Amino acid sequence: MAQLISDRRDIDFVLHEQLGLVEHETFAEFNKKTVDLIVSEARNLAVKEILPTQKPGDEEGCVFDNGKVTVPECFKRAWELYKEGEWLAMTDDPEVGGQGMPKLVGLAANEYLIGANPAFMLYSGMTHGAATLVESFGTDEQKKLYMEKMFSGEWGGTMLLTEAEAGSDVGALTTTAKKNDDGTYSITGTKIFISAGEHDLAENIIHPVLARIEGAPEGTRGISLFLVPKYMVNEDGSLGEFNNVVCTGIEEKMGIHGNATCTLSLGEKGESIGTLLGEENKGMPAMFRMMNEARAFVGLQGFAVSTASYMYSLDYARTRVQGRHLLKGKEPGAKNCPIIEHPDVRRQLLNMKAWVEGMRSLLYFNGKCADIAATTDDPAEREKYADMTELLTPLVKGYVTDRALEVCSHGVQVFGGYGYIKEFPVEQLMRDSRIYMIYEGTNGIQAMDLLGRKLAMKGGKLFADFIDEIRAVIVRAREVEGLSAISERVEKAVDRLESTAKVIGERARSKDLLNAYSFAHPFLEVTGDVSMAWMLLWRASVAAPKLAKKAGSLDWETVAAKAAKNKDVAYYAGQIRTAQFFINTLLPSALAKMDAIVEGDTSVEEMPEASFGSK
Repeated sequence: MAQLISDRRDIDFVLHEQLGLVEHETFAEFNKKTVDLIVSEARNLAVKEILPTQKPGDEEGCVFDNGKVTVPECFKRAWELYKEGEWLAMTDDPEVGGQGMPKLVGLAANEYLIGANPAFMLYSGMTHGAATLVESFGTDEQKKLYMEKMFSGEWGGTMLLTEAEAGSDVGALTTTAKKNDDGTYSITGTKIFISAGEHDLAENIIHPVLARIEGAPEGTRGISLFLVPKYMVNEDGSLGEFNNVVCTGIEEKMGIHGNATCTLSLGEKGESIGTLLGEENKGMPAMFRMMNEARAFVGLQGFAVSTASYMYSLDYARTRVQGRHLLKGKEPGAKNCPIIEHPDVRRQLLNMKAWVEGMRSLLYFNGKCADIAATTDDPAEREKYADMTELLTPLVKGYVTDRALEVCSHGVQVFGGYGYIKEFPVEQLMRDSRIYMIYEGTNGIQAMDLLGRKLAMKGGKLFADFIDEIRAVIVRAREVEGLSAISERVEKAVDRLESTAKVIGERARSKDLLNAYSFAHPFLEVTGDVSMAWMLLWRASVAAPKLAKKAGSLDWETVAAKAAKNKDVAYYAGQIRTAQFFINTLLPSALAKMDAIVEGDTSVEEMPEASFGSK
């Protein structure tokens, strides 16, 4: 089977034709030639070195032995090559060891790297998040001790939030910090579900840990953030004594077997020493800096496995011969055809294609917003695009990972019985994809965040700017030949979303808030569906004029004839048909969901607990 991860033609389309890179002196060296070279190098590393670790890494998994965790042996060479290429800090400031790339370009590179093996890349993602915390909130001494070696991948990093009794209710944590005479803190507690919490890829692991200083207020108001290294670090940067961060076990999981999900005990088998990161009792605002990055990373993970599943499924459907064509199969001498010629398989592939391409554009747009906010000299523009990334975070994490599982499920279905066995990659991709709906705040929490926080932020300005961005695309698309009908359908959906948001937002601030939150996830779904329509319409509006030029006509018989011989004609035609398919056949279900949200059935909040079933 072909070694497939992503569609390079589509990546190039989003980077250079739909969105375009931010033109600013900060990114002056990243012209089209350089960007294309970066993406090609990421693809080479992904296909040649990381992808071969995916299946054996899943089968071998991580091994726990007396507090030590050994990762799959095949990860070692890939990790060394990943570090040599300085991929971990590709979008970070050169002053901290980064390469200064636009986030938009980093997303394209990481799409390949993560799609090749998400379990492997999780070691990188956790380390990068922890390193940015040190960069944002660390003292000069902490930055000197930790940042360079973390951004280089020489040392690892994690995020220690979750506890068995607290779960998503972080404010209920019981891990404590006792201040010592030298200004350090003795940390005591147990953290669970810690991705990359212990492993042998790095000689040291730096743990940002949430804990409550003795005497601090209860709840989230009394939480502080600490840096607790696996090994103490001497003033000269050399490693000191083991810091008693003990791994007591790893989880046996459904997927991502190549990444160790650990239980870590601090301060129970000897002192675990930490230093305060940021200010006392302000650990949660600091940790949200990492969590927002982590949520975007989780969305990228979900997307990366779904695009890989689509590419494998497309390749399989083109080569798997089974059954006869419903029309041509009745002709004399007809033979069996590739399954891509069967209507239901085509329907599933179009579902996958629409979501994968819509998700790619949404994620890349989010990255471009961050690039604009980081480089613009206009304070109003900076605020607008920083706010846009805030609003899009629950969609990027929640909606994308919901749809990623659905795409991967379609992938298994396209393969049929073969999709359900481990011989083919779509089985693993589906298992790996399931965790992303839970990571970094479940998707139910993302929905509550969208409804309860993002919708009302700054008097609704964030959501209003979001709607304006969609309407701007509709205005442009309406003037493009052949797109007026689907433009009107998207406009109708946007109008409906805007009115639905007003209804559910007001309900969330009233005595009926339980009813509002029972519809929070459906509201996340419809907002995501409209976002997909927005992105696909945008794509079509860019593709249609180019198709007319390449094919000489928008007559579909002419286009179909030329698509067989011209890759650009085939690609641009695919953009228009994909947008039509999604907007005409999938988007209408979002309108029905919005009707249900507005109607506000009360079954969820009024259902007696005992009526769910007998004990």
